[in-house]
Amino acid sequence: MKKFAVILAAAGLVSVAACNRTPTEAAADNVSDNLEVQADNLQDLADNASTENQAAALTNASENAEDQADAVENSVENTSL
Repeated sequence: MKKFAVILAAAGLVSVAACNRTPTEAAADNVSDNLEVQADNLQDLADNASTENQAAALTNASENAEDQADAVENSVENTSL
């Protein structure tokens, strides 16, 4: 239920944020938001992992997804006029 609420909230924010954005910016926001949700889900899995190695791997994957989301946002900001 928690994940559904996060996805629903993200979809709502994306639709509001897209009003004054170019199609490229809107697409980048969607990609970034999806990566952030993926990172949150991976971190939830890490919190419930049965071994330390699994938790570390999932946490690393979560951080990588966050880094990718930041890279997408920065890329659009740097190329927008």
